[in-house]
Amino acid sequence: MSFGSFNSQQHQAKAEINVVPLVDVMLVLLVIFIITAPLLTHSVKIDLPKASNTPNITRPEHIEFAIREDGSLYWSGTLVPQEALAARFAIEAKKEPQPELHIRADRLVPYEKVAQVMSDAAKTGLVRIGFVTEPLGNP
Repeated sequence: MSFGSFNSQQHQAKAEINVVPLVDVMLVLLVIFIITAPLLTHSVKIDLPKASNTPNITRPEHIEFAIREDGSLYWSGTLVPQEALAARFAIEAKKEPQPELHIRADRLVPYEKVAQVMSDAAKTGLVRIGFVTEPLGNP
């Protein structure tokens, strides 16, 4: 039966794709995969021993180093002369694990002073150097 024409003398074959069997096959495959997928996991039930464990957090020690506006240097709150810095940095650089150097400088300290301290620390072998700053909300 031809659609779109009332003339019955012209019979041309129409190429139409029948998707109903394709959909049926796809639904059957979907159901098969849904059923068989949970069966493919190979899990072995093992009764593991129970033990209490707490995370062992070991933080390396750090050096609190402060530079005031007048150029005075403080090692963990103790005033240190510039000449003694290299020797102290060398002692700390030999420790294992190597401590971190936390530099806290006043806002008005010249950068040259901070760079000089960083240079002294790097020359002696300290590689973990960081800056401590205040959050923006604090004056």
